[in-house]
Amino acid sequence: MDEQSRPVLRVEGVTKHYGHVQALRGVDLEIRPGEVVGLVGDNGAGKSTLVGVLSGATVPTEGRMEFEGEDVVLSSPSHARSLGIETVYQDLALALDIPIWANLYLGREQRAKGIAGALGWLDRKRMIREAEAELRATRIRIGSVRSRASALSGGQRQAIAVARSVSWGSKLVLMDEPTAALGVEQQHRVGELIGSVAERGVPVLLISHNLPQVRELCDRVLVMYRGRIVADLDPKRESVETIIGWITGAALEEQR
Repeated sequence: MDEQSRPVLRVEGVTKHYGHVQALRGVDLEIRPGEVVGLVGDNGAGKSTLVGVLSGATVPTEGRMEFEGEDVVLSSPSHARSLGIETVYQDLALALDIPIWANLYLGREQRAKGIAGALGWLDRKRMIREAEAELRATRIRIGSVRSRASALSGGQRQAIAVARSVSWGSKLVLMDEPTAALGVEQQHRVGELIGSVAERGVPVLLISHNLPQVRELCDRVLVMYRGRIVADLDPKRESVETIIGWITGAALEEQR
């Protein structure tokens, strides 16, 4: 199997129990290089739990995960990030009491060169300079990167979280409702960012309730219902109404 056809991520039989509650019920999925895959479902369908498993934040009860052809057991979000898996969470995961540039480098701080670096000094000038360049490249307008993240609007905070994931996600980007707090223009820019990531061969898993956006951006749409993936749809061929039928379970009832 060549590199382009081999899945970047393969998940088989993943389950997750919280006591008597079964959040995931044998999930199987594959994501290939350069794909933008939508993941949709009603509240409580299991989407965020699945993202937690794929990002290393949640330990599955059963099942296996294969990443770039190798079996992997993600022990933590930092483990996932070390493999090149980046995640934009619904709660943004920004540290509001530090500057914007520091949020972009959170957990990846650049040390100064030479003795200063060996003593633990950070290269603040370099990180500020590169943070400014990154935001210019992504056309995200937030003012000075020296400002604290707490000074940003909800939409700007979301944009920073997206920019961070796009900057560091070298193998796979997971996005959990990345445009939920954004205006129309910012939503359009995030869509462009997703497209640019996919063009580099990095796949994106997009979790969203915005079905028109999902149909526009995604190559495939996976539908979750009661902890299972029940449909793998072509969004260019299926209408919003058809997708909603799978989300609500109506399409499953018709098949019985």
